[in-house]
Amino acid sequence: MKYLIVGLGNIGNEYNGTRHNIGFRIADALAQSINATFNTDRYGDIATGRIKNKQVVILKPSTYMNLSGNAVRYWKTKENIELDNILVLVDDIALPFGTIRLKGKGSDAGHNGLKNIAQMLGTDAYPRLRFGIGNDFPRGCQIDYVLGQFTLDEHQKLPIRVEAAVDAVKTFVLAGLQTAMCDFNNK
Repeated sequence: MKYLIVGLGNIGNEYNGTRHNIGFRIADALAQSINATFNTDRYGDIATGRIKNKQVVILKPSTYMNLSGNAVRYWKTKENIELDNILVLVDDIALPFGTIRLKGKGSDAGHNGLKNIAQMLGTDAYPRLRFGIGNDFPRGCQIDYVLGQFTLDEHQKLPIRVEAAVDAVKTFVLAGLQTAMCDFNNK
């Protein structure tokens, strides 16, 4: 049984470390925790490895956020991965910084990456881990906030919250979505 773990973000140095790239950061931490190395392949960077007895394919799409669905659909098909075994790692401004929420389906809530994935897969019924980046920005400044860097305080807390997200991914793979939701939502 294979799992596809997709960290959403934008490629390019100007996006490194931004709030919008938290999916990439979690994917990097997951790969490091299982000693997997990323290689550039079609539609993105891919790392493969195992979480105990489960095989995982970790994807960081190179299609930019708004076209992430192309990469997800390609790797889902190429690796023959069931929809329930996909987990998308994404930033969420509706959640306070560092909050983790796992869901099995749902709307895109205005997130263009999730919107494109739903379009390409033909459904919004795929698991996702939403990582809260907060919403401390003036009206009309959402894009600058999302594409901006974390504050010093957030940056100091980030390693612990990213580690919690990695633990949530591992629980999803080993014990399933419902257990991961019970263990990590609202914490």
